[in-house]
Amino acid sequence: MIKCKIVLFVIMGVILAACSPVEREVTEFADLIFFGDNIITMDNSKVTAVAVRGDRIVATGDQAEIIQLQDDSTRLVELGDRALLPGFIDAHGHFGAVATSSALLDLSSPPVGTVETIDDIVTAIQNWIENNDVPDGQLIYGFGYDDSLLAEQRHPNRDDLDRASTSHPIVIRHVSGHLNAANSMALAQSRITAESQSPQGGVIRRRSDSDEPIGVMEETAMGLLPGYGALISEEQGWQLRRDAAEIYSSYGITTIQDSNVSVAYVNALKARAREEAFPVDIVAYIMGNPLSDIELGQVSQDAEYVGGVRIGGVKFILDGSPQGRTAWMSQPYNEGPPGVDADYVAYPSYDPEAYHARVDSLLERHVPVLAHANGDQAIERMIDGIADAVEGEAIPDHRSVIIHAQLIRADQLDRVKELGIIPSYYSAHPFFWGDWHRLSFGDERAGFISPVRATINRDIPFTVHNDSPIVPPDMMRLVSITVNRQTRSGYILGPEQRATVMEALYAITQGAAYQYFEEDEKGSITSGKRADLVILETNPLAVDPAQLADVKIAETFARGVSVYRGETN
Repeated sequence: MIKCKIVLFVIMGVILAACSPVEREVTEFADLIFFGDNIITMDNSKVTAVAVRGDRIVATGDQAEIIQLQDDSTRLVELGDRALLPGFIDAHGHFGAVATSSALLDLSSPPVGTVETIDDIVTAIQNWIENNDVPDGQLIYGFGYDDSLLAEQRHPNRDDLDRASTSHPIVIRHVSGHLNAANSMALAQSRITAESQSPQGGVIRRRSDSDEPIGVMEETAMGLLPGYGALISEEQGWQLRRDAAEIYSSYGITTIQDSNVSVAYVNALKARAREEAFPVDIVAYIMGNPLSDIELGQVSQDAEYVGGVRIGGVKFILDGSPQGRTAWMSQPYNEGPPGVDADYVAYPSYDPEAYHARVDSLLERHVPVLAHANGDQAIERMIDGIADAVEGEAIPDHRSVIIHAQLIRADQLDRVKELGIIPSYYSAHPFFWGDWHRLSFGDERAGFISPVRATINRDIPFTVHNDSPIVPPDMMRLVSITVNRQTRSGYILGPEQRATVMEALYAITQGAAYQYFEEDEKGSITSGKRADLVILETNPLAVDPAQLADVKIAETFARGVSVYRGETN
């Protein structure tokens, strides 16, 4: 008899769950109801209304049905011409660096900043010293300069930076994050001389006629120079992180990545989150390169968020950047850095054998692995590491990610599909550096950068990202570049690799949720999922693709709470 009652209750529960709100008595009302004709669910359902209670989407359907979940406390949001989408997910970036960079000297070129010449850099540094009354001897740290966009088409060197000041150590970081430049005082304080040897995985650039350092440092050699840590107090740093969460939400982002971080940093981040939860989710990836085997063995993926923070896995950096001309290639650059041989292919920034030896144990412990790999040779080593780790067994659901994957080849995409690897494309590149890549790699290789269409044709899950703070976390501009692939000069870089608007939106919603193993919680407007949502001022599926970057964020909701409202909303 008891068993019969249990079966009956189960059957009734299923029936009630299947009924629409109009067919059953309402006992719990919605906190939010959205209604309109421009709801892009990303799960292929066609709805005109969405109800939210607490941090969950509780119902979707027709307005006449969903409106029955309204009571006096329900906020009704009439969309009109605006569009409702799932909250955007940052597939790769550096949350902490976005926070701290906001307190540093910005040397970016248009459209992000205003620097166009080396003289502009010198003037900006001088103005920074004067406006901030920086005492002699204190470090000046800037970021974002881009040699590919400077009129001189070269990196600023020690001589240039000495014009800005000889009484302050100066270090400025390249837009890629893979090179920096220093003045003579910074080099002297760091004891970098003609006798200094380049570290493994890096290069100290020299004057053309001697071994004297020119002031430009590549990859691991950057670590020989001071960082900006001493310039920002601990409490200021934490306030900047709170501010950065608001910056991300202003772009419609409800899940952020904080990559290349230490275990100690994440523990501190969680401690702050316990005191006051972050308004959006932050997924941290521990930097694996410097860890010992014992330390690496202690890293695990968090099953749950703590105040909006969790560890998502481990990241390795295998090479440099194509815009910095340090991406590790199998075939020579068409145009490499100054003074290199004609057969220059760059180099690994981390021992490939060390990566191979370590990725196996991580996959065995079900710890997700991200590997920064831009050049096709670095990508090959990344793929080989996964292949070796799963050799002789059924492919597990590991979802290892190639971060950036800029110069991936077609034959490598076939292996990626076979091995269950996810490429996360830095697909902002065609606009920001597409013209530069044509010089570096030639039209054929440059045209296959971020090959989204070839990936879709192979039915490979993929994501796209901004790699902030390298470029701002502007998701609609990212969608626009993925769809249009237009360079700064107006050239269409690899037109056959363009995505549709819907495909680009997939990459920053469902695709990114899948990458994070969170597809059951995020990525679509589906009943039962988290109420992470974004309202756009217009429907991106209905605008001219050339205008996608101009689509504004009207409001962002994370866990059912409004965390950003645009000025016109």
